[in-house]
Amino acid sequence: MLPHRSEFPEGFLFGAATSSYQIEGHRFGGAGRTHWDDFAATPGNVTRAENGATACDHYHRWAEDFDLMQAAGFDVYRFSTSWARVMPEGRGAVNAEGLDYYDRLVDGMLARGLKPAATLYHWELPSALADLGGWRNRDIANWFADYTEVVMRRIGDRVWSAAPINEPWCVAWLSHFLGHHAPGLRDIRATARAMHHVGLAHGRAIETMRGLGMGNLGAVCNMEYAAPADDSAAAAAAASLYDGYYNRWFLSAMFKGEYPADVLEGLGPHMPAGWQADMATIAAPVDWVGINYYTRKLIAPAPGPWPAHREVDGPLPKTEMGWEIYPEGLGFFLRRTARDYSGDLPIYITENGMAGADRLVAGRVEDAARIDYLAQHLRAVQSAAADGVPVQGYFTWSLLDNYEWALGYEKRFGLIHVDFETLQRTPKASYHALSRALSRKA
Repeated sequence: MLPHRSEFPEGFLFGAATSSYQIEGHRFGGAGRTHWDDFAATPGNVTRAENGATACDHYHRWAEDFDLMQAAGFDVYRFSTSWARVMPEGRGAVNAEGLDYYDRLVDGMLARGLKPAATLYHWELPSALADLGGWRNRDIANWFADYTEVVMRRIGDRVWSAAPINEPWCVAWLSHFLGHHAPGLRDIRATARAMHHVGLAHGRAIETMRGLGMGNLGAVCNMEYAAPADDSAAAAAAASLYDGYYNRWFLSAMFKGEYPADVLEGLGPHMPAGWQADMATIAAPVDWVGINYYTRKLIAPAPGPWPAHREVDGPLPKTEMGWEIYPEGLGFFLRRTARDYSGDLPIYITENGMAGADRLVAGRVEDAARIDYLAQHLRAVQSAAADGVPVQGYFTWSLLDNYEWALGYEKRFGLIHVDFETLQRTPKASYHALSRALSRKA
């Protein structure tokens, strides 16, 4: 059973999260082409070559989706704006229809008592900027700042919170080193530049929003617990390095103005010239930190060039993504983030959830495994809060089944089932369980 909201600290917020390209329907409303459209059109990259052209058609159905959020008793809706929807070429001309859309979204949230938590970038880079090198090009930091100003001049007076970039590790490493996401590169020089320029763009966006008089600005980092695959010193070193480039790189830059020395051993020779001068901008003060957490990985050493390690299949129960269920990792990151990086700043779990083998049967989706997953992780949050960690909110990923990037529409993370043929919404058992847990009635 899920713990009730009354069992959390006073003022603790509950929400659900989505992202623009995954739900909106990118073919609507004059949005420009993105590198995800290009990546998906390349054979072999995405399951069934699916893309976000229609997705959940949140573009037209947002009122229905917000009504479901309100009915469940959520406090916060974490959403993202699409760079290519607002500025189809990434620079220059603004798509008025795109800005109007986000204006309607924010007003729609407020009308239903939902706090709008905006993220400016959730991976859908305009193709025109990818043509110019994308995240490899230092100029992207200023392009992003310009986009930030356009969006937040319109909606910044009404959003509850704002964060520049969702999951910098995915934007940089997963997409430029492992090649699993757009732009699909496997290039260490591109990776080093992206790992730096993502942080620089974050800092420039924070500066821009401060200049507009905005507050409650934060950083959202994904974290993955790295455990040694065995008791050897080599495995411990491999896991520590994984933790370094996955979890410590961005937090260290944002909160300490420096990169971890162990990761610089590998990335240092490939970093852009003069990167050190950017660290003060990357470390622009924020008001909160968000943690996206899903799983742990077992790491073993491996032959070959840096980082010279590999993932090992673990023994714990797994989600439909093949990810181990390890709520202890969330507790670890809550405690370490406060202790080593963010101090007394509020921490929010900005994403946590699981993909399940969800089936619609007789109008119902029984997803008991998801309810159990959420309960385990919420108990880890309660434990951290009891230890004095300033955790102030928990947002489930995701509100809706949606476009799961390279996996197309294959994996379902939503509290609400979406039939991708009819676009019919059906709240799952987990939605109803959360609704009961969030009830303010005695």
